[in-house]
Formats: sequence, C-alpha cells, structure tokens
Amino acid sequence: MSVPAAQSGAAPTRAGPRVPVRRAYADGRFGQVHYRIAGPSAEATGDGGQRRPLLCLHMSPNSGRIYQRFLAAMGTDRIAIAPDTPGFGESDPPSAAPSIEDYAAAMGDLVDALGVGEFDVMGYHTGSETSVALALARPRQVRRIVMVSAPIFTAEELVEFRRHYRGVALDPEGSHLVRKWKGQLHWAMPGKTIDMVAEDFVDCVRNPAISWWGHYAAFAYDVAANLPRVDQPVLVLNPDDDLHAHTLRAEGLLRNGHMVHLAGWGHGFLDVHTDAARAIVTEFLDGPAP
Repeated sequence: MSVPAAQSGAAPTRAGPRVPVRRAYADGRFGQVHYRIAGPSAEATGDGGQRRPLLCLHMSPNSGRIYQRFLAAMGTDRIAIAPDTPGFGESDPPSAAPSIEDYAAAMGDLVDALGVGEFDVMGYHTGSETSVALALARPRQVRRIVMVSAPIFTAEELVEFRRHYRGVALDPEGSHLVRKWKGQLHWAMPGKTIDMVAEDFVDCVRNPAISWWGHYAAFAYDVAANLPRVDQPVLVLNPDDDLHAHTLRAEGLLRNGHMVHLAGWGHGFLDVHTDAARAIVTEFLDGPAP
C-alpha cells in the first residue's frame, strides 16, 4: 500500500470533492442512536452502489463528530456512517457501564435498522476494539476492518490508565474543563486548528458522570487474544499519538493484515489530512484481498 506524502506532517493539500453530511436517529437496544451519514445518494442506506457502506466508530469520550470531514470526503463514492456510541454524543446511554461487546452489539442494531447488509468498519482507539468485536460477532457481514490503533496494554499500564481515566470530579470553578482543554490541545497534531479542537471539545466533556465508561470498556477488552481470531482483512493505522507504542505490540498478531505507520500524524489527522486519509482507507477497502 502506498502512503501519501502528506503523512510527513506537511500542510494539507487542496480539498477534493465533498458531499453533504446529514444526521438522524435510529432505535437500538439502549435507546436512540444518533448518527451522521453521507453518500452518493442522500437517501441510500443499502449497498451504496458498487461499494459497501463504511461504518466509522469513534474514540472515547468523543462522538461521531470526529469523522465529520472524513465522511464528507468518503461519501463521494460510498455510504459512510459515523454513529455516536451509546452514552456519547447524542446517543442514549445504557443503564450500566457497557463492555466492548455491548458497544458492538449496539452498532449491529444500527446497521440492521438501516438495512445494511455486508459492510466495512473503521474504528479509532475504543472504536477500533469495537470494530474487532463487531467483526467477530458478525463475520458474514463485516468484510474489511480499518483500525486506528490496536493497543495492547501491560498489567502495569492498565493500573495507571484506570487511575488516570476514572470518573471526572466536577469543580464549580471549571478546573476540570481547563484540564481537559489543555489535554486536547496537547495531543492535537500540527495543523489542527484551535477551532477544530473546540468542535471536538464539546463532546469530550458532556455526560461527565459516565464519560469514563468507554475507556474502562477498552481497558477490559483483550486485544491480544481477540485480534488473532479475526479472519477478515485488517489494516492497522498507527499514527504518532498516545497509543503508538502500545499498537506496535499488535503487529505480529494480524492473521490477515498489516500495519502502516503514519509518521508525523496524530489526533486530528481526519481533519488535517482528510483527503490523504481517505486515499489510504479507500486503497485498502477497494483493493485486492491481502
């Protein structure tokens, strides 16, 4: 697979074609699921012409908003859907903390509600683990998988991560918001503007009482045990972000796939290098089987 030169961290190239991104709700096992959708036909939710739909799953504690620009580009030649997983964005939460398998089941409800048959799936951090669980649960429906990071944690790292990502203590003076804002700025890749950071920030701080659920579900999911069980072709994109080193541990576990290092890319690459990201994903989804 060729990787566009933009991966070096150079300035974004001129934007290619775009289509409108629309929003809607569907019913699922935990309540309403909010989703964004784009495609060659605004009303289509089936096979998207000759290309299969692409389901895009976000990281925690964000929402499908992180795919907004990517959907507009990806939707030029296929249906592209980015839901808010239960409890995030505008989707209803479960009554108790869910597992990655629960998130995957809820996403299965969505594709069923939309009448989608065979589809591809792309996940980002927590969403990448959900993609694996969805592929294992629906092997005849999920055709190919794109994972943005495939983190494998040591026992010591899990202790530290659980401590760091525990529930948010709200401060009337807003110090918890300042900490989160500074964290978002710290991990934003070069080229991600402060306006882009602000767009994502809204969903990062909503539902603070349960915002840690996605992280804890991810920490409990055994990627090392489950990734080798995946028969479908898998592309792991490993940007230079906070899970880069943890993802390198997964390289030898891919039965039918490979890993691409996105040097100089970090959080926000779907906004900063939208067309380059689309090119990488499209080449994999539309190419011959690995």
